[in-house]
Amino acid sequence: MKVLVIGGIAGGPSFATRLRRINENAEIIIFERGAAISVASCALPYYLGGLIRNRSAVIERTPEILKQKNNIDVRLYNEVTSIDPDKKVVHVIDHQNDQTYTESYDKLIISTGASPSVPAIKGIDKADDAFVLRAITDADKIKHFLDIRHPKRVTILGAGTIGIEVAESFVNNNMDVTIVEQSDQVAAPFDTEIADIVAQELDEKGVHVLLNHTIKEITDNGKTLIFDDGSAHHTDMLFLGTGVQPNSQVAGAAGVKLSDDQHIIVDHHLKTNLPDIYAIGDVIETTSVITGQPIPSLLSSAANRQGHLLADILNGSPLEYKGFIGAGVSKFFDLTVSYVGYTEQALQQSGINDYRSVFITPFDHAYFFPNADRVNFKLLYQDKTGKILGGQAVGRNGIDKRISQLSVAITGNLNVADLPSLEIPYSPPYSSTRDVLNIAGYVAINQLTNRTATIKLADIPQDDLNNAFFLDIREAGKPEAGSIKPTLNIPLSDLRDRINEVPTDKKVYITFRKGLGPYNASRILAGKGIKAIMIEE
Repeated sequence: MKVLVIGGIAGGPSFATRLRRINENAEIIIFERGAAISVASCALPYYLGGLIRNRSAVIERTPEILKQKNNIDVRLYNEVTSIDPDKKVVHVIDHQNDQTYTESYDKLIISTGASPSVPAIKGIDKADDAFVLRAITDADKIKHFLDIRHPKRVTILGAGTIGIEVAESFVNNNMDVTIVEQSDQVAAPFDTEIADIVAQELDEKGVHVLLNHTIKEITDNGKTLIFDDGSAHHTDMLFLGTGVQPNSQVAGAAGVKLSDDQHIIVDHHLKTNLPDIYAIGDVIETTSVITGQPIPSLLSSAANRQGHLLADILNGSPLEYKGFIGAGVSKFFDLTVSYVGYTEQALQQSGINDYRSVFITPFDHAYFFPNADRVNFKLLYQDKTGKILGGQAVGRNGIDKRISQLSVAITGNLNVADLPSLEIPYSPPYSSTRDVLNIAGYVAINQLTNRTATIKLADIPQDDLNNAFFLDIREAGKPEAGSIKPTLNIPLSDLRDRINEVPTDKKVYITFRKGLGPYNASRILAGKGIKAIMIEE
């Protein structure tokens, strides 16, 4: 069996090495148009920021090692320009030797990944100080620019994950950093409860953030940005963190079926619509494990697992790809931000509205143990059934642990009613007797059984905003929280003694506050026959 692999960054090498381990006789060739294979692309921001000092540390394998240890033929600077599925050959350009040739295949694996998308802004093509970061050569160009030109100011277009990660790298290079974002929040697609905490961290680290700003034109070879309102912003360097697009052009030209957003559509065996052609990694669209809807398969961890699985499938194992959940984690300065499954924004974009949310802020370990800090945790689940749809968290410790646990729960098809039963290891330095997922489960059950009522700020009727009673339960000396001006402040510790001050002839809302205080207040009020609604923000 002769197997060709197009793309050598994540999924391709994972597939090839696994296939070799279980099939010594297969002929395996990897074509990579870039300068290296098995590059840890997610580590590149830390390399730029100096946390990873050795360039070779982000290159996990070399062609020489794969040839010596795995008998895999790796061809760098070799770009597959077209596929002929009828003749079962690919056409290749060897850029180093300026030669073209064809290679036949029995099986073809497309693992071409994605490339940074460049926004259609007038003048961006003339910007000689604009950079992206996807390949090791991109990092080399940025390093060279920093060393030779010594820019003082950098402007990042896009406040998504890559934009914020690179912002930290530039701050570590003692640069003045500005992020320009055309939407109204940072860290999309995280929901506002999480994004607001990230925005605060950016502000504390000295990063300037311009939200709701659209660039109309770039002039002075990239040195001046002109916004829609006519104002100008000057910079020494541009970084484009405006998303990625799948590298599916060659596949599409060969007749491989693509989705509307140009991802390669695969089945439960990672097979395309064409015989003996398969695809893995960022370039594919697969099925969501959670909703069954089509979903792009992003992240290098998914590509690696798909590559391993596909090798087993092609070697005859009766396995299937169950679909994509989506789990990620990022370091934003001193914060860890993590997610699994759907965010609220993603649910709404998918047309899914029958969901409820829980937002809690318990401590990351026992509150009495030194350095206890908050885990800001949001759980999304299907109304009535309790099916877990996703989760997000931000904080300084134990964030990825909680999201990992939730990912396992989703994989195991648990629902919110199962979360209180999870036996999570307890010791004061690491957790609480009732850990984050346990508490989230309790709150969700209370919502489902109508023991508590919650409402989003935007959903409060105007009449209620004008006439309802808004109770603030903060203790003395604590700052106000949330967007609603309270009608009255009764500290939670005094609520039972002052319960008569809460009217029974008006709708009662408990203003937003982190932690379990609003829930405890609602139970005290319920015990006196007052049904209060907790506000979510």
